Amino acid sequence: MILLVGGEKGGSGKSCLAQNLAVYFAQHQNSSVLMVDCDPQRTTSDWIQARNNDESLSQINCIQLYGKIRNDLLSLERNYDYLIIDCGGQDNLALRASMSVADQVIIPLRPKRRDIKTVPHMEDILSTCKMVNPKMNASFVMTQCPSLPNQAGRILEAKEVCNSYGINVLDAITYSRNIYDDSEEDGKSVLELDPKGKASLEIIAIAQELLAMKPDNRYEFS
Repeated sequence: MILLVGGEKGGSGKSCLAQNLAVYFAQHQNSSVLMVDCDPQRTTSDWIQARNNDESLSQINCIQLYGKIRNDLLSLERNYDYLIIDCGGQDNLALRASMSVADQVIIPLRPKRRDIKTVPHMEDILSTCKMVNPKMNASFVMTQCPSLPNQAGRILEAKEVCNSYGINVLDAITYSRNIYDDSEEDGKSVLELDPKGKASLEIIAIAQELLAMKPDNRYEFS
């Protein structure tokens, strides 16, 4: 599987989600995983370096690719069970090239107005790439959600906006939790820092929802 975690809005937790999913697939699925860092900020590359310096953690491979990377991804796919691509928060060549070959595209969004404003443009990008890659299955996922009960309406409203564009929205979400930052600083995932904690359950729910998707559940873009 080629799994792209990308989007147009920075700060929505793309690298964090990509890293945690990589650990899930490597450990819970006993699969070979390669992370592809397309973000000039090198967040995932730095995380991998910290991780691979800790002998107590299972190693995960990572490379950096930028620009027109379609052929590189197709070549790498033959050698790994999962390619997990971390793209930066902008519309660029690497994002579109990744969409042209990805099986799954996950677009993290916070339930905030400035994040939701990017949905129409993301729908345009997905529609264009869908013509090249009809197998692509794209979903939004709500991240860094507020945990206060009186904020639940914001999450539902954000999901409704995404659905109104005909794009799938995962049922699973992540809440704003310090453990996501704490684990990333140590090159770990929340699955390793607190395997039975709430954050771990959030990551597991996202991963299992992605794995449960069938081709006939794919959304058609207008």
